[in-house]
Amino acid sequence: MGKSITLLHFEREDIKVDVVARFEEDELIIDGYDIGKTVEEVWGDSDYEYVMTIPTDSLPPLYRLLGVEVGKPKTLLKAIAERFHGNDCFSALGDFLEKNNIDHKTFTWG
Repeated sequence: MGKSITLLHFEREDIKVDVVARFEEDELIIDGYDIGKTVEEVWGDSDYEYVMTIPTDSLPPLYRLLGVEVGKPKTLLKAIAERFHGNDCFSALGDFLEKNNIDHKTFTWG
């Protein structure tokens, strides 16, 4: 496993959804991408993208909360994937970060 892991891959005729957690430099990035007819019906565009960034200085508390030794990014990604997967993984992770006062930024476009 590299420095990324899939949290969700869902595909059917009218929609495809991918959510991936990865490290970019020392930040944790959660990228989501939805595309298809259902997306267009809901959002008015055929694709919808969303990204969450957790800065480097906010990572140690996340490591501790998930029971992972600080500085083990591959293990952290695995712990995130085990806890946050399925259709609500992006929002569930965001809620978890909010609840635990872990700084992060979310951006969406579509």
